[in-house]
Amino acid sequence: MKPEAAQDAVRKALESRSGDIVVTIADAAAGSGLALRDAEAALHALVSEYRGHLRVTEDGDILFRFPTRFTKPWETRDRLRRALDAVTGTLAGVARFVVRAWVAIVLVGYAVFFVALMIGLALSRSSDDRGEGRGFGVIGFVLRLVAEALFWTYHPFSPFRADADYDRAHARPKRRKKDEAPFYERVDRFFFGPKPAPIDPLANQRAILAEIRAGKGRIGLADVMRVTGLPRAEVDPLMSKLMLDYQGSVEVSEEGGIAYRFPELRKTAGIDDTRRAPPVWQRHVEAPKLTGNQPASDLMIGGINAFNLIAAGWVTLQGLTVERIIGIFSQLPPEKLPPPGLPIVLGVVPLVFSAALFLLPLGRLALRSRREKKAGKERGRRAVLAAVLEGAKSPEGVDEKTIAHRYSMAAGFEPDPKELNKEIVALGGDVDLEQAEHGVRYRFQDLELEARAVDAEREAAAEDEAKVGKVVFSSED
Repeated sequence: MKPEAAQDAVRKALESRSGDIVVTIADAAAGSGLALRDAEAALHALVSEYRGHLRVTEDGDILFRFPTRFTKPWETRDRLRRALDAVTGTLAGVARFVVRAWVAIVLVGYAVFFVALMIGLALSRSSDDRGEGRGFGVIGFVLRLVAEALFWTYHPFSPFRADADYDRAHARPKRRKKDEAPFYERVDRFFFGPKPAPIDPLANQRAILAEIRAGKGRIGLADVMRVTGLPRAEVDPLMSKLMLDYQGSVEVSEEGGIAYRFPELRKTAGIDDTRRAPPVWQRHVEAPKLTGNQPASDLMIGGINAFNLIAAGWVTLQGLTVERIIGIFSQLPPEKLPPPGLPIVLGVVPLVFSAALFLLPLGRLALRSRREKKAGKERGRRAVLAAVLEGAKSPEGVDEKTIAHRYSMAAGFEPDPKELNKEIVALGGDVDLEQAEHGVRYRFQDLELEARAVDAEREAAAEDEAKVGKVVFSSED
């Protein structure tokens, strides 16, 4: 039977049950009329799709539990999150486009114009004293000179452009230094912060597969949490999906520990790729940098924007409209000059624009402490995971003070007792009352049983599983 049809048959057979759905493979087979192997494969697929969980009885029987039945209440939340991310991403993309096209050009453009305006006004006043009328021509010459310089410096077809570092002798472009970036990129970082690193959607899966191969095709939930950092509630459905994708199976020890077998993943042509994936707590988590630029770049960009802000304020206070500036440069008598007014293009627009731009990095600076605390909590959570996984095999359990110390050392601040207890409970921790006189200690029975089951499976794993047979045919022949 096709997998989709088997899943549909099992779901229809079980969804009529009331309350929490907890079934065995035999329950699913009897209710659907499927063979045991088809019912088992269907249950694992349903666990993966509906975020179910596996349980093991003291007799070694596997129970499949579906706490949300065959519904997906998280889809609405995930859909809203995706919609919000899409809207946020679109707005961020538009904003970044504005920054690159508008900010980088207009920021520099206004600065150049204000410098030229000040030079022109100064020359115009000096020419007034001499009775000459060359102020407008001077500012026109300055603006044209700046425009020509910008054109030949940044035009993509100009042989003199600034970023045309080309080694004609080797016919290959020179690499930029690591701390260098185009000007528009540095402007983008200054106002909107550095871009987040791209997320590899297959990174976790590669880490799990590497752990499986390093563990002789045997793995436990603790191994998956070790390399991915995922909470236990997400690991169960993930393992069910991996068993379907890589022909895995579940083995239950006499004590009730669960181990997952993937013998087909051990086959190798002799390539030594059986190294364990690094644990998740070795990946450093930190809050995003404020700009990601060199201090000199931030100082230059901030200085340009501050200059525009001050110059626009001065133009607004002086009432220098475009008509009045043209009249001044044309050497009109004072009585014939247009009266001072509200300069929109040269005053209000750059004034509001420059002030708004400064609010962006200041807003990120105000939120930085929150982001640093969030990053610290994630480092602390991973440190708790490390302490639990490293001490779960010990019959003495894990001391609460040790867990709290590991958290504080990684996070940089003391943990909230309620949040710490929540993390420990999520990992299956129970207070060991037999050692209460030595302080609060936690035992992780599921992880203890699993560790022994996985170790036993690895010891019993045959080395021939990793070998391939003799080559009897080759297309090269």
